[in-house]
Amino acid sequence: MALIETKDIIKDYDMGKVKVRALNGINISIEKGEFVAIMGPSGSGKSTLMHIIGCLDAPTEGNYILDNLKVSQLHKSELAAIRNKEVGFVFQTFNLLPHLNVLKNVELPLMYAGMSSKARIKQAKDILDSVGLSDRLKHKPSELSGGQRQRVAIARAIVNNPAILLADEPTGNLDTQAGSDILSIFSELHAKGHTIIIVTHDMAVANRANRIIKIIDGKIVDGNIAA
Repeated sequence: MALIETKDIIKDYDMGKVKVRALNGINISIEKGEFVAIMGPSGSGKSTLMHIIGCLDAPTEGNYILDNLKVSQLHKSELAAIRNKEVGFVFQTFNLLPHLNVLKNVELPLMYAGMSSKARIKQAKDILDSVGLSDRLKHKPSELSGGQRQRVAIARAIVNNPAILLADEPTGNLDTQAGSDILSIFSELHAKGHTIIIVTHDMAVANRANRIIKIIDGKIVDGNIAA
C-alpha cells in the first residue's frame, strides 16, 4: 500500500461568479521512502496539490489516502491533527518566528505535541546538530543567512519525525551555493529513509529527486520520470 495515494482529485475555486479548476483528475501514488519532485510552471496546480497532500486543503471531489487513512473528507480540526503529526513543511520564505531563537523555533512542534521541556530541548538540539547549526542555537532568524534559516526550517519540519517532508520551492530565495547545500540535506534525509516531496519549477532542483511528477493545467502529464 502506498503512503500517499490520490484518486481522481478535483479542486475548484470560486472566483466571484467564475469557477476555476486548479486540479482536474489527479491520480498519483507515492511509496514510503521515495524522493519525489512535483514540477510545473506557475499556475499549473502544483502548489494546490501540495496543499492537499499536506492536509492544508481538501479536494472538491475525489479521494486522498494518507498512510491508509482517507483524509480527503475530514473536517478542518481533524485535518489539522493529521497535519501536525504526519507532515513537515519547508517553505520558500522559511516561515520562522522572528522573536524566537533558533532552538525555540525548532522546539515549537514538540511543544504542541506535549513533550516535556527537557526532552524537547534535547531532541531539538540533536536535530539542529544534524543540519550543522549546533553553534547557532541562541541566534534569532535575523542573525542568520538565508541558507542557515532554511536549515532551521528543515530542522523544525523533521524534529517530530513526520511521515512526509513537503518542501515548496525550498531554494527559491537562496543563492546557488546555499541552494545546493540545502538540496544535499534533502538527499541525506532521503538516504535515512525520509519520504520527501519537493514542489518546484526548477529542473536542476527536480533532478535531485528520484522521480519527477509533471503537472500542467491541473493535470498530470508524466508521473514516472526517473530523475
